[in-house]
Amino acid sequence: MMEQPASGAFLATFLFFLLALTSGALFFAVNVIRRLRRERDELNHQKEVIFGFIHDVGDVFVHSEDVDLDRMLSRVLFYAERTTHAGAGAVYLYDKTEDAFRARAVSGIFPPLTGEPDARLEKAVSKSQHIERLIRARPIRRGEGLVGEAADFGVPILIEDAERDPRVPQYDHEFLRIRSILLVPMRFLQRILGVLVVVNRVDGRPFIQADLSLLQALADQASVSIHYAGLRDSLDEKQRIDHDLHVARQIQTALLPKAIPRVEGVELAAFNHPAQEIGGDYYDFIRIDEEHLGIAIADVSGKGIVGAIMMAISRSVLRAQAAVNRNPSEVLMAVNRVMFEDIAEDMFVSMLYMVLNVRTRELVVARAGHERPAWSRAHEKSFTIIDSPGLALGIADKETFEGALREETVRLKPGDVVVAYTDGVTEAMDEGGEEWGVDRFLGAVSNAAPDGANAVLNNVQQRLMRFVGGVEQYDDMTLLALRILE
Repeated sequence: MMEQPASGAFLATFLFFLLALTSGALFFAVNVIRRLRRERDELNHQKEVIFGFIHDVGDVFVHSEDVDLDRMLSRVLFYAERTTHAGAGAVYLYDKTEDAFRARAVSGIFPPLTGEPDARLEKAVSKSQHIERLIRARPIRRGEGLVGEAADFGVPILIEDAERDPRVPQYDHEFLRIRSILLVPMRFLQRILGVLVVVNRVDGRPFIQADLSLLQALADQASVSIHYAGLRDSLDEKQRIDHDLHVARQIQTALLPKAIPRVEGVELAAFNHPAQEIGGDYYDFIRIDEEHLGIAIADVSGKGIVGAIMMAISRSVLRAQAAVNRNPSEVLMAVNRVMFEDIAEDMFVSMLYMVLNVRTRELVVARAGHERPAWSRAHEKSFTIIDSPGLALGIADKETFEGALREETVRLKPGDVVVAYTDGVTEAMDEGGEEWGVDRFLGAVSNAAPDGANAVLNNVQQRLMRFVGGVEQYDDMTLLALRILE
């Protein structure tokens, strides 16, 4: 009878312990459930971010005929920061012309990863804008810093405690401190397109492996879009170039004579074989008066519309001066005075201008830096190179140009042939990269010269085309010939 109270106390203690245990288990279970729900919500959020990113990038292509790469990169960066909870980020794209990486998109106060902020930072009205301009203007070379390392090795870099890593630059300014950093390469078919970088989680915690995995997934998706955006940019650029070349070709074709003039006692022939690019070749026959015929051939150094327009200017000035002056050197002097004022510093025009007296058969030659014409005498196998000195049009002032220019006069006889050409003829290449050369050219002229000017052109064209085969040339090929008839 005395043991009942003890049994009651034991039972009460046991029930209390059981209740406490149950409460603890329940509390633990509640915490586990809450943690799992947070993880589930976080995963759902990350999934929404990824799907939103994919949809948003795709939306750039759907609703824009011309892909704005910078706009797309800004969106990529926005979703990268949202996914990893980063405070700032940047997208570095590889520029093959510089062989370096440049920041094409910057978000937040992103600290420089190479070099130091310049002294103007302290005086800047907006320090964040100043830092962004500095980052965009500063290229990162291959192998330089963390960006160069991520690109060279093609692997992501996660630095949880950046302040202890010597590879991470540290600054005195608090707003430039890097506490944690993620870098992932942007690749397409094993080719590095750029590097995506984010720094400093907004919650103060370091980046973790899950952040790296998500960021790499976003970078991989972005890389596909960047690759095809680059292709589209290249296609647009090609279309602009094709249009430019087409217009230039139309201008150039309009400059050439519609037909070879008929001149008593003289056989004339000419051809212009256009290359893939616009070389700016030009030839012309100008009836000065009953006895004098002007013969011109020229080559402009510039390409495209600019070169074609420059040749059109040369032609206009040449024709205007030739109509009132039978002296070829004075005509070229007048052309240079106009060209020197208007031509760009990196351009020039080489021109050969000859005046033939069809009655006396006297040929006066003036050469402004052009290829020297070849004179084949009747019944002779050798050539005389008519060498009249002179500088190209547009590269020297009046005094220098006119001081260097000299005329050469030759008296032709029946059967004589004079051939003028542009350097596209002798510099034409075969598939092995070998030039046709002056010797082959003169050989083709020599074999056909006894048969006339047209025979010369036909023989040169046949041999030249046979030599180059199907290889596309990068300069126009122009040739003209005159033969004195009996």
